[in-house]
Amino acid sequence: MSRSPIEIHRALKVTTVPNPLKGSSAAFLWGPRQTGKSTLLRQQFPEAKCYDLLDTALCAELALRPRLLREEVLAARPATVILDEVQKVPELLEEVHWLLENTATRFILCGSSARNLRRKARNLLGGRAVEHRLLPLTTSEVPDLDLDKALNHGGLPVHYLAEDPAPLLRAYVNLYIKEEIIDESLTQNVPAFARFLQVVGLTHGQQLNYANIARESGVAASTVRNYFQILEDTLLGFELEPWRRTRKRRLVETSKYFLFDIGVANHLHPEATRVTEGSDLYGRAFEHFLLNEVRAYLAYRKRDKRLAYWRTSSGFEVDLIVGDMELALELKARKHVRAEDLKGLRALMDEHGPRRKLIVAREERPRTTEDGIEVVPWREFCARLWAGDIV
Repeated sequence: MSRSPIEIHRALKVTTVPNPLKGSSAAFLWGPRQTGKSTLLRQQFPEAKCYDLLDTALCAELALRPRLLREEVLAARPATVILDEVQKVPELLEEVHWLLENTATRFILCGSSARNLRRKARNLLGGRAVEHRLLPLTTSEVPDLDLDKALNHGGLPVHYLAEDPAPLLRAYVNLYIKEEIIDESLTQNVPAFARFLQVVGLTHGQQLNYANIARESGVAASTVRNYFQILEDTLLGFELEPWRRTRKRRLVETSKYFLFDIGVANHLHPEATRVTEGSDLYGRAFEHFLLNEVRAYLAYRKRDKRLAYWRTSSGFEVDLIVGDMELALELKARKHVRAEDLKGLRALMDEHGPRRKLIVAREERPRTTEDGIEVVPWREFCARLWAGDIV
């Protein structure tokens, strides 16, 4: 029986994402909704006993009697147990901890938010569980990736493959607000949080200004900071910090904020019904796409490298610094890189001398400038990244 394109693309995660239980008896697998966590785990552990806590009856039963998990595992003695959406019943962590101490059963706990667990559980398995992240699709999983489709649809498998992702993206955001925000009671002012999401869509990928976002959302700046923490805890967004070490130039020290997925960011932006080549939104989406590619590579390969951006008060900027100036990346959606596109990297070279300097663009062939800046086509960059030739 042939598999659908969605099943094929999701199956490719098995070759990209490491086995979460390698070298450990317990693991957390975190990832935003619909990134393919459940599918991946079913493929990697087909014989595992699975508890799906999105099943409301099962969730209610285990919430009332968490000890049932212990009793059922002691009766069946499965090699591996998967607790899917474990944040729904944080009390189960105490039972898992006991079972890890007293049985040979291994546990994988996956979910879309650690916030509820950290708030209600007394421990996260006493440090015995390793943590993994599952992110949107990458070029290593979709080697023939359609760039324009990725920049418009995003990297969630179902959305990427849809003819029209708009209804799915609308349902996704509504489901997120219902199940992560309302059901978990993360905030009482849901209309204000919904307005906040719209403002984040407008400012996504730009420097954070809490006062402006608070004014547009109709809430206090302190509330906005809490809302951003909710986004981070529920894996819907992440902060890109500025590089702060300076030698000559005065630096901007304000973080940028990115939503986790290009498609979700587009849906929340009122002007992004279609991201077209040559527009400012296209350039921002291209930068976001490559930033996600680097983040996924570092996460899946367990490379502990800090990510930052560099910007001076006079306006020189480099999109991404990896590690301790090991790699500087400028990300341009242009088909022809111009001399002015190299100004940020050259200013950074004068200031810090990064070990490797790349500008990733939509050019067709690679080249290197006289002062050592590599101009790399985006598809070649992604292939070399996953081959381990970039970082």
